[in-house]
Amino acid sequence: MTLEILTADALAPLRHGFFTRRGGASSGVFAGLNCGPGSSDQAEVVALNRARAAQAMQVAPERLVTLHQVHSAQVVTIDAPPEERPRADGLVTRAPGLALGVLTADCMPVLFADPEAGVIGAAHAGWRGARDGILEATLAAMVSEGAWTSRVVAVIGPSISQGAYEVGPEFVESFLEEDPENARFFASGAGDRALFDLPAYGLARLRAAGVGHAEWTRHCTYADPARFYSYRRATHAKEADYGRLLATIRL
Repeated sequence: MTLEILTADALAPLRHGFFTRRGGASSGVFAGLNCGPGSSDQAEVVALNRARAAQAMQVAPERLVTLHQVHSAQVVTIDAPPEERPRADGLVTRAPGLALGVLTADCMPVLFADPEAGVIGAAHAGWRGARDGILEATLAAMVSEGAWTSRVVAVIGPSISQGAYEVGPEFVESFLEEDPENARFFASGAGDRALFDLPAYGLARLRAAGVGHAEWTRHCTYADPARFYSYRRATHAKEADYGRLLATIRL
């Protein structure tokens, strides 16, 4: 099966993509294009999947760079493939021919570009990383490389949507303590539960930071098991593990 790659007109003409799970070599709960070396999938199969994605991005496999993600606001700027995966959640480069990648399974994959400056970025943003500032930190790293915030385009790829993201009262309270205005990202759920709109929160943070354009592709990872991996869906199904989706961009 051929790979399925979602793209955004706003990031054109840069080569980029939010890969779905279709077209990969993994099987079982990982069936499809599992690109996560941190999963319990067979390492050689994950490597094959990543090589297929790299080929689609027209780079050698070693030039597809991803992170050891830790739900932080740490960003790494690179000009060559690192020897080991950095422990961080954002990547920035101005080096042509390097594909920056992040791995997700409900969290937001965010691709950034200032084509005029020749600077790109990628960030993994769950609720914790977004609240701690990973999106703003990625923008700051891009500015340090010559980007202008007002020219930056940021696109959030497939993520868990509000209807599938049930949280408890302590979660809500922590966001309201940070900023009472965050109440707009929650809807009432069953009993004392609430529904959190992670993509809307990400978009609000990006726009408040001054990016020129921000959008979400409007694909929900939880709601579409044929196309996307989902940590929460796997947890609800009591599955032992889950695959990771790749989002990537290159100059």
